[in-house]
Amino acid sequence: CFVKGAVTLNTSVYDFIFFYHSFSKNKRAKTILIIKSWVANNCKQLVGLLRKKNVVVKKLSAAANTVARDQSLSEPEKHFQVIHTLEVFQKELNESENLVFQAMQSLQRALQGDYKDVVNIKESSRQRLEALRQAAIKEEQEYVELVAAEKHQQEAVKSALAQNKTLSILDGILEDVKRAADRLEEEIEEHAFDNNKQMKGVNVEAVLRVENEEKGGKLKNTSKQKEVEDDLGLSMLIDSQNNQYVLTKPRDSTMPRTDHHFIKDLVSVVMLSLPCGWICSLVGLPPMFGYIISGVLLGPSGLNSIRSMVQVETLGELGVFFTLFVVGLEFSPERLRKVWKTSVQGSCCLSLLMVGAGLLWGQFLHIQPTQTVFISTCLSLSSTPLVSRFLAGGGKVDKEGDLDYSSVLLGMLVMQDVQLGLFIAVMPTLIQAQSGDLDGFLYGGLRVLGLLAQVLLSLAAVLLLCSLLRSYVIGQYCKRLHAESKDTKEILLLGITAFVFFMLTVTELLDVSMELGCFLAGALLSSQGHMVTSEVMGCIEPVRDFLAIIFFASIGLHVFPTFVLYELTFLIVLTLTLVIMKFLMAVLVLSVILPQNSRHIRWIVSAGLAQVSEFSFVLGSQARRAGIISREVYLLVLSVTTLSLLLAPLLWRVTTHRWVARM
Repeated sequence: CFVKGAVTLNTSVYDFIFFYHSFSKNKRAKTILIIKSWVANNCKQLVGLLRKKNVVVKKLSAAANTVARDQSLSEPEKHFQVIHTLEVFQKELNESENLVFQAMQSLQRALQGDYKDVVNIKESSRQRLEALRQAAIKEEQEYVELVAAEKHQQEAVKSALAQNKTLSILDGILEDVKRAADRLEEEIEEHAFDNNKQMKGVNVEAVLRVENEEKGGKLKNTSKQKEVEDDLGLSMLIDSQNNQYVLTKPRDSTMPRTDHHFIKDLVSVVMLSLPCGWICSLVGLPPMFGYIISGVLLGPSGLNSIRSMVQVETLGELGVFFTLFVVGLEFSPERLRKVWKTSVQGSCCLSLLMVGAGLLWGQFLHIQPTQTVFISTCLSLSSTPLVSRFLAGGGKVDKEGDLDYSSVLLGMLVMQDVQLGLFIAVMPTLIQAQSGDLDGFLYGGLRVLGLLAQVLLSLAAVLLLCSLLRSYVIGQYCKRLHAESKDTKEILLLGITAFVFFMLTVTELLDVSMELGCFLAGALLSSQGHMVTSEVMGCIEPVRDFLAIIFFASIGLHVFPTFVLYELTFLIVLTLTLVIMKFLMAVLVLSVILPQNSRHIRWIVSAGLAQVSEFSFVLGSQARRAGIISREVYLLVLSVTTLSLLLAPLLWRVTTHRWVARM
């Protein structure tokens, strides 16, 4: 009765708020008598409900004392009867009482506020929403406790029946197995919800749980499928921001589960990438064009059939790692020592020129410096996986002492990957500058200098580790792998992959980019000679090619042809301006830092740098969430990056056709 009255009063409060605000000022005076009558009647009801509640609580206490004095019940039975029956009911009464007083407080705030004040109404709505979320958590906990109580009662009935009959040998074995299974579930259950709900930064959100898949625009509502979905836990959650979530770790880890959405997505990407890549090869275009097109067709701007976008992109990131590992295999330590100085100087000077040009344009267009710094730095990066596919083995040296263009180009790209890690670390400072916090910005400037020193120390530590590994570990490691892999290539593949992941983990722990770790892993293995390099290359290349297909298809998921068509002229002009500007800046920088006998390669290296890295997708999304750039700027960066990647093969082919022939 109390719960029903509380819900009725709570609903009446919100109805009255709407009723009160719907009147004009001259009509409100006529409702004073109605208001007084309404308040008096509901106050009488509230007082009566509170009295009934006190009576019920006393009865509950008496019932709990009776159970405690009952000698026929065991201690676990007393515990469950008191905790899961009496106390749950008492908590339900207390929560209902809290709802009543919360409703009265909401009514008081609404009557004191102005119905035209949207901010006040929004704050009241936010407070009610937060209260509902907390109430939902408590109600969920009470429901779980009641389910546990029901299960315990069923077990008690079964136990009572079992005591009245003699158990067979099989029944006894099954009963022991059941108790062991119960203990196993208690041991492996993490209670993640209860452990994390009170942590700082944890928010309670309302989500939709989609149990059934759509087929032909209709939901398959068969009870059998729903039971399967409930058992397997493969349903999808959708929050109020339209983000979609899938299961990552089940409560019952004893049952194997498969994310069939992810499997279907991979099947779709591979099946469509074959004809698209084949057609591009037939017309003389790089196959990667076809892979990107397959991502466009399957992505949000196409059929929108990819359900596990994050998982597909994560798998594609492995393609970047193995691509850079293969680049390192073709990049011997001798070549690395030859171009490291040019690579560091060239990448840093090019980034500074891009930032300087961005600040000038920002001053002319009245754009905030933080936005121009971010956009310029983002656009100064170039795509390492794309260029490594262009090189396909690298350039050759014509004369002793000359630098080949592939070494210089790959060295500059690897240094840009290092700058990417530093830029991600500096992003919080840009956020503080965007908010106008001067003290925070000055502190952030000192923090940037500290981060720069930290990156330099980390690079020194990584190089020292590589030197030690090359001197004492790599040789024996390769010999051992070769000896163990004579009969099967599994050990060789596993050993190579483990070494790549080891270097990746080391550079990540030292706050250097993971891509650099993959590149150094390949360079270390290449120091063991041509035989080791050939064996490793033959083993790892198929894995690299497959993951690279997924990577280029994941790029296509972020291509939006409709937006490009709407702003086609502006985007083409913007992309051509950016490509030409990066090309000319790279030519200028390389003309200064390259030795006199190697300056003829500056045109090819500049052509390889005249596009935007795919990592601008990641940086742009982080900046948009942080409020550094707007949605419009984010879409422009996304579109310009995509068009520059599509234009890069044409520019590379034209430049190499002219200058490689001359060299």
